[in-house]
Amino acid sequence: MTQKPKSNAPPYLMPATQLWFKSVVEDFELDPHHVRLLTLAAEAWDRTQQAREALETNGLTFDDRFGCPHARPEVAIERDSRIAFARLIRELALDVSAPAEAYSRPAGINGNAHRKVS
Repeated sequence: MTQKPKSNAPPYLMPATQLWFKSVVEDFELDPHHVRLLTLAAEAWDRTQQAREALETNGLTFDDRFGCPHARPEVAIERDSRIAFARLIRELALDVSAPAEAYSRPAGINGNAHRKVS
């Protein structure tokens, strides 16, 4: 018998992200390595939000010492974090509807997370 993974969201996540994390753990049957991937996805989401907030405050560009505009580093951070989040969610197959049978997967889906059947 496998041990159920810990469902507590990491305390350093934003409150909304913690709620999302908990809802995914409750709605899906996750192995311990899936919980780690979910944690990485939650961290990527928070990093995206942090970069977005910085961009809203500071703008998309800055001028160097010669007056030439450059993209702020947060632009790349936001882009990379979005990509990481999307890939992790795809890896976990969390964007599929609930299967018809308990813990089954639709044909062609390679994800390993299975929605719990109530």
